[in-house]
Amino acid sequence: MPDNPTATKYTWDAMPVEQVTDQLSRRLITGDKMMLAHVYLKKGTIVPLHQHHNEQITYILEGALRFWIGSEDAEPIVVGVGEVLHIPGNVWHKAEAIEDTLDVDIFSPPRQDWLDKSDDYLRLK
Repeated sequence: MPDNPTATKYTWDAMPVEQVTDQLSRRLITGDKMMLAHVYLKKGTIVPLHQHHNEQITYILEGALRFWIGSEDAEPIVVGVGEVLHIPGNVWHKAEAIEDTLDVDIFSPPRQDWLDKSDDYLRLK
């Protein structure tokens, strides 16, 4: 089998940490059609209601997140360790870290607003 010169191996510890707020930081790995992120949220962190065209899969490695899907009045969904939540593109959602949390977020396509740091819904307090 021939070598694949386009394959790239990453180590999470070697990826730079972006401190988005005092409560939230992340590491990103981006391909052409998808993005993989480690997102670190301190207990009590709120990710405000927002939507994006990107399809999202969230996998909880540590802690737990409470999600509201569709509106802030929706029945909350708690996603804990080992659980996965799929959020289709353009669906409104909000999250709260109910414990210190590490989640893996997968986006397709990559989140351009995360790459160019124009994700003001996260940054504005």
